[in-house]
Amino acid sequence: MGRILALDYGTKRTGVAVSDELKIIASGLTTVPTADLLSFLKKYFSEEDVELVLLGEPKQMDSSASQSEVNIQEFLKKFRENFPEMKLERVDERFTSKMAFQSMIDSGLKKKQRQNKALVDEISATIILQSYLYR
Repeated sequence: MGRILALDYGTKRTGVAVSDELKIIASGLTTVPTADLLSFLKKYFSEEDVELVLLGEPKQMDSSASQSEVNIQEFLKKFRENFPEMKLERVDERFTSKMAFQSMIDSGLKKKQRQNKALVDEISATIILQSYLYR
């Protein structure tokens, strides 16, 4: 059984989360500089059995595409060129950054730790994955 990998794509960095093989638990994996994302995925896919990639779909409140969708579409094209057999689904990621920040507060992280944007991205990817697993 393969894992599910979730990506919270950003122009500077991308949060990455992964499920266990039974697809029960979502765990933050890392944050990768977006420029290195494809090479990270190549290495990860060669080492782990991944059957599905979830990619966050940022939307406005009225459900229209976010400004960052242009960059995501460029990434999607490269992703499909590099991994034509990999199944990919888009997942609504509205409010995941706010939820990630709130979870940091709730877990007792100090203000200085909550300013770590890479951690927010990783937690956001985890929330994307968790919402997919629990639907």
